[in-house]
Amino acid sequence: MGLQGKRRILTAINTTMLLALGVLILTPFLFMILGSLTPPRDIFAHGLGLRLPENVTISNYEALFVVRDGIYWRFFFNSVFVTAVTTAAVLVFTSMTGYGLGQYVFKGRNFLIILLLCTMMVPGTILLLPIFRMLMTFGLIDTHAGIILPAMVPSFAIFFFRQFCVGLPKDFAEAARIDGAGETRIFTQIYVPMMMPAYGAMAILTGMGVWNDFLWPMIVLRTTEMLTIAPGLLMSMSPYGNQWDIIFAGSVMSVVPIVILFLFNQRAFIDGLTVGGVKG
Repeated sequence: MGLQGKRRILTAINTTMLLALGVLILTPFLFMILGSLTPPRDIFAHGLGLRLPENVTISNYEALFVVRDGIYWRFFFNSVFVTAVTTAAVLVFTSMTGYGLGQYVFKGRNFLIILLLCTMMVPGTILLLPIFRMLMTFGLIDTHAGIILPAMVPSFAIFFFRQFCVGLPKDFAEAARIDGAGETRIFTQIYVPMMMPAYGAMAILTGMGVWNDFLWPMIVLRTTEMLTIAPGLLMSMSPYGNQWDIIFAGSVMSVVPIVILFLFNQRAFIDGLTVGGVKG
């Protein structure tokens, strides 16, 4: 068997494995979509399966938007606000920090990078109690600021931008300094456009993480009006019965913004991950 034949076999094996993995990943989403189109009585009577319901209905979505005076819309806009502010803050602060660590040479830089890597090794659950105590001290419990502030400067995002900036040429900055440009102008007008793939990738990663976050909002937020989507849907579950029709419909609607975000940034997401992964 020639080299070309072996490549075809490897390609076929890889394609088959990826298709099987894709089906495995998409199966829960298919269950969720079919469940959102199934009347509540049929969910309990027949259960869920990979088949179209006999009585397809959108009443679950209608109930989702009117139950408890349309509280789902409050959850939705809370999630949009928290995700947008957190993502914007992460992109601004971590890109500047990563740019500084990647483009400048100064005393103590290697120590800061090692310290950054050490913080990435600490499990997030260990920090829940100290951060909660800190928020109580500042009176930020049951506020959206209590969710946003601890997530504004993640160490992973700093390291990601640092790795990306290491591979950017320094000649542009040196030429701009000769022309009299300041450091702020060099960063905003020269390097920020070059970092757009990294911005796109980090925007998707951060947006997905904040939008789907359940544990931290559940700990910090106390009142119903302040909840985001993930903990808000928990209100439909109780020891006395679960409103699966609301849960399925709400889960489907919660996925839509993330899909839209990825569709608009998928090229930047792929470029940012591939370019950032080979530089440094």
